[in-house]
Amino acid sequence: MKITLHGLNFEPEFKPYIQHLINILDQKGFETYVTQAFYRSFHKLGLDAKNTRVLGNREELQDMDFVISVGGDGTLLDAVCYVGAYETPILGINTGRMGFLATIAKDDIAHAVQVLIDKKYSLEDRSLVRLESEPSLFGGINFGLNEFTIHKRDTSSMITVHTYIDGEYLNSYWADGLIISTPTGSTGYSLSCGGPLISPLAKNFVITPVSPHNLNVRPMVVSDESVISFKIEGRSQKFLVSLDSRSTPIDASVELKIKKETFVTKLVKCYEYSFFDTLRQKLNWGFDMRN
Repeated sequence: MKITLHGLNFEPEFKPYIQHLINILDQKGFETYVTQAFYRSFHKLGLDAKNTRVLGNREELQDMDFVISVGGDGTLLDAVCYVGAYETPILGINTGRMGFLATIAKDDIAHAVQVLIDKKYSLEDRSLVRLESEPSLFGGINFGLNEFTIHKRDTSSMITVHTYIDGEYLNSYWADGLIISTPTGSTGYSLSCGGPLISPLAKNFVITPVSPHNLNVRPMVVSDESVISFKIEGRSQKFLVSLDSRSTPIDASVELKIKKETFVTKLVKCYEYSFFDTLRQKLNWGFDMRN
């Protein structure tokens, strides 16, 4: 079985866990590769990975059985960009904090590897948001797992985002920004701005304004078969757009459209995993004494 490890910047306290993962994969007979980013990170920590190979190029992902993301949710989002249309299944080992996406605790590494061996997992197809723009943005990596966001570029004044669904005018959002979230991203930035929680396998987008200046505006759920387009106005005429954690500046002349990507991200989920259990744990719902 072939596996690629991906990670970004490892803190020294996680060194024993990462070494443990590499050792277990070696002991179980996996053919282990690492991305360039992972190699740079574990090389700095002086980890022993003599039986691993550095992935030469992204095309080699077509031959991989799994990608293991080691880090927080941000690392897994980076792995999604790296895998792209190859749809190689991704397993997230969480060394971060919240862990809505990277659901395997660092103390459960051995169990997670055994789950892969025993095939006691399922694959969840998570929809992606795709940005179509003129001119093209983000170097061709124009998709994201969580959300697309339009932001004002400075703190001085709000912006106006005229929004259209399949060409039909919806609303002009006077706000600090506007988020178009996937169901996966509903637990991220959209949630912090008052957006609803959406089950990960739902077929929807969520439109959530950031600090709206018209108080009767509320988040809205629309079909992910919709095409959402925008015209932006503001005093500065300079704005930021982002896909997950990646952002780039634009001006008002850039044409922007959002739709569902043609491929998906496949996340590996152990059979004992439950999205609703994760919600209760991460959002501390159980602290209500009535429960």
